[in-house]
Parts: sequence; C-alpha cells; structure tokens
Amino acid sequence: MTDAAQTDAVRSAVSAVSDPELRRPLGELDMVRAVSVAGDVAHVEIALTIVGCPAADRIERDVRSAAAMVPGITAVDLTVGVMTPEQRRALTERLRGGRPARTMPFGPDSLTRVIAVTSGKGGVGKSTVTANLAVALARRGLRVGLVDADVHGFSIPGLLGLVDDDGLPPAPTRLDDLMLPPVAYDVKVISIGMFLRRPGDSAAGAVAWRGPMLHRTVQQFLTDVYFGDLDILLLDMPPGTGDIAISVGQLLPHAEVLVVTTPQAAASDIAVRSGLVARQTGQRIIGVVENMSAMTLPDGSTLDLFGAGGGEQVAQALSEDSGGTVPLLASVPLSPALRTGGDVGVPVVVAHPADPAARAIDALAASVAAGRRGLAGRPLPFSPR
Repeated sequence: MTDAAQTDAVRSAVSAVSDPELRRPLGELDMVRAVSVAGDVAHVEIALTIVGCPAADRIERDVRSAAAMVPGITAVDLTVGVMTPEQRRALTERLRGGRPARTMPFGPDSLTRVIAVTSGKGGVGKSTVTANLAVALARRGLRVGLVDADVHGFSIPGLLGLVDDDGLPPAPTRLDDLMLPPVAYDVKVISIGMFLRRPGDSAAGAVAWRGPMLHRTVQQFLTDVYFGDLDILLLDMPPGTGDIAISVGQLLPHAEVLVVTTPQAAASDIAVRSGLVARQTGQRIIGVVENMSAMTLPDGSTLDLFGAGGGEQVAQALSEDSGGTVPLLASVPLSPALRTGGDVGVPVVVAHPADPAARAIDALAASVAAGRRGLAGRPLPFSPR
C-alpha cells in the first residue's frame, strides 16, 4: 500500500472514532486535522473541543488504537491541540442543527418522546424507578436522556453512580453556551447536583430556590444541554404538584406522563392528583407504575408490607377521569437488590437482571419502548421540488 493510500486509510480510521461526550465521529465534528504516513509511522493531528477536555485521555487512546489498526502502521505520532474560538463556535452551531441558541429541541414536532415520571408524594421510589427505566431502555438500544428535575431532592446522579470521591456528581463539560451531559450506562444525565459547590463551602449541596429560579433551571436543562438525537427523554419530576410540575406543563405540554405510586392508599390517593394536574396542561398519561408491591419470601409466601391494590386504584381513577384506559404498566416488588443498587450506584437491571424487580422494570421498558413516536402529522425538514 502506498503512503497516500495508507494516509487515506488512517484518516478514515481516525475519523470514525467517536467522541465519548458528543457521541459522534471525530471526522463529523471536524476534530481531525493533519494526517500523513511516512513509512510505517502515522502522523495524526487532532483538535479537542476545549482545554482540559474530560474525555481527552480516552480520545487519544482510541485514536492511537484506530490508526495502529491500519495494515502496515507500526507506530503512531499523535499531536493533540485545541479548537480555536471560531472553530468551537462553528461546531456548536452544527450541533444545534440550525436552531438558534437557547431554543428547545423537544417541541411537539420532535421525534423524541418526552416522558415525565411523577408521583403524588415523596418516598415512593420514583427516582429509583426512573433511573432503572432509563438504563433498561438504553440496554434495548434506544438513545436515552434523563433530566433530574427534582431540584430540591436530586438523587439521579447517585443512583447511576455519577459521583466522585467527594460524593458530588461531575460537572458537565461546557462548549461555549452548550453543556455536554455526563453519561452513565449509555444514558445522558443532567442534574442540578452537577452545579453545586464542593463540601466545605457555604450551603454546599443545598438548593433554596422558589418558582422563577426553578422554572429557569428546568428551561435551561431543556435548551442549553446538548443531548443529541434522542429516542426518549425522561424527566424525574419532584413529588407533588408544585412549581416544577407547572413549569414542565408549560414548557412541554405534549409530554407523556408515567405515574408512580406504592400499593398503600396514602400514596395512591395523592398520586391521582399528580396525574390530574399533568392532564390539565394537556399532557397524556401513558400508565401507572406500582412500586414496592408484594415481595416473595424464601418460603414462597408473600409480604404485602405496603398493602395491595394501590396501583390498580390509581389507574382506575385516572381512567374514569379521562374516559379512556390508563393501564397499570408494572408492579415492581420490594427488592433488597433494588435498594442496594441505588446505594452503590449500580442499577438493579444491570447488577441483577434476574431479580424480580429488575424483570418488572425491564417489562416496563418494553411497554414504554413500544410506544415510539411516528412521522405521521409532523412536518419534515425539507420541501418537495
């Protein structure tokens, strides 16, 4: 193979390497610069998006590996630079796909399904269900994003293991006015916890905000975070029907809603209210999830620690209010493995897929995935000639 042919082969191989944050090939991102081959040595120059890019080590390693795989290449001379402000600006414009800055890509015409996971009260395991559902959907090959909209009681980063030695989530990488969300288990995640100060600072880890600031935070999560092309965007909502629920209803009136409850009446009665408020904004309830349902004990008997029937009651009440059918999509049993997975940041659907709770959540993911949005009734980004 001639040097010119090898140069083309090396450029193709390096261009196919994926940026782990943007999840797109380096060639498509214009990050591959000079490539040449002299004898058996490949000389490659790439430009990272920013100084101190968190993914720099992985990108360098993957580029070296890709270039070395080309037949006849025994050594790789890699030069790593950084994009100029003009190049970075061009990249952000390309990532937005022509959208003006600070506009939301998840409007009614988007093919991304937006699903808000709600509950009437706290303590029903809504965030645990949401985190595991996101991972289960990603394991089915879907492109999934997750917004931790529970600003005051954020827990999604910990449930997915997105924490450092200090116990706080990593900050998103900033690309001009875009934020690149950290990724866990192939799920792109954003949370207010990623912007808090470190332990020891005044008010570290605490959020004491009221309506306008909460609205602005959720809005920024939806407009300034680069999720890329998603199949499903999940929102882990705060419990109840407060400011954020109203804001999401205003920003995403076309969103679908999944209501989480426990079997006990104290939770199920309030869960109905969260569904009714979502429906008032135009959102559609796609189903109910009953968490902490009966656990099967080693001797074969069952333990109804939180009673029984709450999920069915919520589904029936919401069905009667709408005149349609709101199904009970899943009953997730009490599970020590589910709780342990949340504590250590390894979802039960990954750590113990045969666990009854994991199987129930995977079945829920199958039901949710079956409802993909189609192109019918939506304008396409081109015109016939």
